[in-house]
Amino acid sequence: MGILVATIRLQYLIQQKSNLEYKIQLITQAKMGLMQSTNELMAVGNDYDPDSPIVKTLQQRQAKMKILEAQLDAQMQQYQNQLKAVETEMESARGIIDKNIEHSFKY
Repeated sequence: MGILVATIRLQYLIQQKSNLEYKIQLITQAKMGLMQSTNELMAVGNDYDPDSPIVKTLQQRQAKMKILEAQLDAQMQQYQNQLKAVETEMESARGIIDKNIEHSFKY
């Protein structure tokens, strides 16, 4: 692989890494908002009788939020795994660039 192709590949991987980091950041923000909403629901639920229909509705919403949090965790894990793969490919592309530069300037 030539130096030009390796450089183009590295630029593509850098862009892909940035996109994955941005997606991870969005998931982190969503999880923080979800945790805040869950805490607010728990605080509201403490004001009512445990047998009231309102409390049961709040508990159902909390269960849905836990499912959503699990889905966010799974998505984040997937993005983190993809990020590791991209970083490994970036190291490989940098190694190819370094070898090509070294080979080009060896007399």
